[in-house]
Amino acid sequence: MKLFPNTVNGVVKALEDIFDKNQYADKVIERVLKSNPKWGARDRAFIAESVYEIVRWKRLIQYLSPGADYYKWFGTFWTLQERTLPDWKEFKGIDKQKINSKKEKITQRALLQSIPDWLDQLGTEQLADKWEEELASLNQEAEVVLRVNTIKTNKSQLKAQLEELDISTHAIKGYPDALVLQRRKNVFRTPLFKEGLFEVQDASSQMVAAALDVQPGMRVIDACAGAGGKSLHLAALMENKGRILSMDLEAWKLKNTKLRARRAGISIIETKPIESSKTIKRLHASADRLLLDVPCSGLGVLKRNPDTKWKLSPESITKVQGIQRDILAQYPSMLKPGGILVYATCSILPSENHLQVAAFLSSPAGKSFELLEETQVLSHESGFDGFYIAKMIKKA
Repeated sequence: MKLFPNTVNGVVKALEDIFDKNQYADKVIERVLKSNPKWGARDRAFIAESVYEIVRWKRLIQYLSPGADYYKWFGTFWTLQERTLPDWKEFKGIDKQKINSKKEKITQRALLQSIPDWLDQLGTEQLADKWEEELASLNQEAEVVLRVNTIKTNKSQLKAQLEELDISTHAIKGYPDALVLQRRKNVFRTPLFKEGLFEVQDASSQMVAAALDVQPGMRVIDACAGAGGKSLHLAALMENKGRILSMDLEAWKLKNTKLRARRAGISIIETKPIESSKTIKRLHASADRLLLDVPCSGLGVLKRNPDTKWKLSPESITKVQGIQRDILAQYPSMLKPGGILVYATCSILPSENHLQVAAFLSSPAGKSFELLEETQVLSHESGFDGFYIAKMIKKA
């Protein structure tokens, strides 16, 4: 594959924003791709994939690179792909033999798998013998999974329509609304996406709304809704009948929910920022179903957000666990007796998952709840994101 200065420069510019300005990789890539409308599909894919892979393998690349600038990082990454570098001054000093020889001598797992030492230690402590396989799985590129919007279409119909656009997909057993792309494509540019026939949502994430056992006509609260992906799924499962209250502490996140709902043809979602504990108190015992898709470390979704591992710290994980405890102490009061509560995270750590639920169930706030089932999805076992889902019932 031939390299071009303008696209390699696009990669370097993105890396500067991610690492020097501490910006989020997905937002940076979106901005870089918008900056040059003349780039074709192949150029755009090259930039996005190169940036994500360099971010993913940053520690290893940094260690093997003969220099600290991002052109040297790119050149080292390209060499590790068994590809030939052009004779550019930016790549001077990059020696394939030296890189491979240095790599062969690495014995430290955290360096070889490109994660911070503290994270390797934490993973070993909490996941024991499952950690090594999980880590290897989380370092692979994520598949693109679509969730069919059943308000507007069905799986076989959408599959056929995508096929007409030269986008091949396959269904997966156990995920009723999911289609997986055979090859990566920018599906957001298709007319089918603009018509609201699907959302991009990982298969593990699709298990969360399903766990709530919603029925048409129910009153449902999605209390940590963010941009509303799970609210949209709940609305589809409810056949757009009933009421969904999508709430979040960050009011700006909810703006996206309204836009997405309109595109999906959903009318039952109402958004409400959580301004104080009074917002929660006013909704006392008002919901048939309550979803707490709580803030978490995000360690289960490193496949698609590899920059997370460079932004996390032991302190930030401790802090997010405190937020999880606070949410579990306050928010369940919004559920009616007999109602179902689902606590979910996109984390693989027991300290954010079943240990939090166990602590909640033995606390004063959790005494009236009973655990019905819990599922820990690990990436190396499912092939998709790492997730945790606990389903509880509030005793009548």
